[in-house]
Amino acid sequence: MTTSSAPVDGAADALQVLRNRTFDEIAIGDSASLERAFSPQDIHMFALQSGDVDPESSVSSPSRDTTEAICANVLISAVLGTRLPGPGTQYVSQNLRLLGAVRPGDRLTVQMQVSSKDTATHHVTLDCTCTSQEGVAIFQGQVEVVAPTERIERTRTALPEIHPDAQGRTGLQHLLAHVAHLQPIRVAVAHPCDVPSLSAALEARHAGLIEPVLVGPRGRLEAVATEAGLDLADVAIVDVPHSHAAAQQAVALAAAGEVEALMKGSLHTDELMSALVSAAAGLRTKRRVSHCFLLQTPAYPRPFIVTDAAINIAPNLEQKADIIRNAIELAQVIGVREPKVAILAAVETVSPTMAATLDAAALCKMADRGQITGGLLDGPLAFDNAVSIAAARIKGIVSEVAGHA
Repeated sequence: MTTSSAPVDGAADALQVLRNRTFDEIAIGDSASLERAFSPQDIHMFALQSGDVDPESSVSSPSRDTTEAICANVLISAVLGTRLPGPGTQYVSQNLRLLGAVRPGDRLTVQMQVSSKDTATHHVTLDCTCTSQEGVAIFQGQVEVVAPTERIERTRTALPEIHPDAQGRTGLQHLLAHVAHLQPIRVAVAHPCDVPSLSAALEARHAGLIEPVLVGPRGRLEAVATEAGLDLADVAIVDVPHSHAAAQQAVALAAAGEVEALMKGSLHTDELMSALVSAAAGLRTKRRVSHCFLLQTPAYPRPFIVTDAAINIAPNLEQKADIIRNAIELAQVIGVREPKVAILAAVETVSPTMAATLDAAALCKMADRGQITGGLLDGPLAFDNAVSIAAARIKGIVSEVAGHA
């Protein structure tokens, strides 16, 4: 028996129910096939998942062998798990030869045929061959599985779509492209007296992002540069004796308008923040200072911000409002026109005994009244409701934010 499939491109697969074939139902010579197109975005995801990425490249692409190996495993696993034998199949081993190259846009067809069965162990061996739309062999070999002994039927699950950047860029590369047209800003780097912090400042300079002003003991800065093979020629240095003085001087440069931003070096965060929030420094505003982690993971379709996870330990309602305002403005600066703000708590319902849920509800009402602007707010939400559409649906949450934060 031959099982064919429509092209597996998201919703193009018309099969709504997955039915397996038990060991007793499988005969030698039975076969199944599957066809799939591999886009540039697929290749980019292979690079991210494998770690086979050239850090100097502006576009993440894995090496040839990595691409073919992942394509092979994707196609073979799809056939085994959904067609022959189907749900309940246990993978045992595979022996494949990679023969041809996969290019973005290629449409590959994998054919798998049962070549042997072992009644004692329920092992089934399948020969597999994969060809491109031009008939070029991509890989061939054998796989061995344990076939299910009981009938299994399950509804096909709608998998989430993954949307990497259209040019195949990582989140960092996308952010760099977003600011490429801007002139570098002058940044005071407070006490960059270790290799990571000094290297980061100079790499940002090399990328055209900043003009660093290094604030720290000149002798230590030069020693670190020598150790790491870094060139400090033409880099401005403000010589101060220690980290405490570096924090104060960096803040003073910002207050005087001589730099546009501050960057933390190898000193403790509280040392820099103490100098920054001091009333005498002249940098404080009415709004609360807060911290944002800007993150992106390969499987999540957009960058996201986690705030506040570093500065404000137990913020009150008004401080939480400032934290949200700061995060919304940061999101807008990096190109998010209308940020979606999920206000997290341990549960997604308002509970009089849980202050976090009461604050979340109040913050949403503040947004309704125009006290917080620029973003869509919802809360309280548990973390899974915030990032997973499926989790939000299970809990019956209808929201523009839930599952989209």
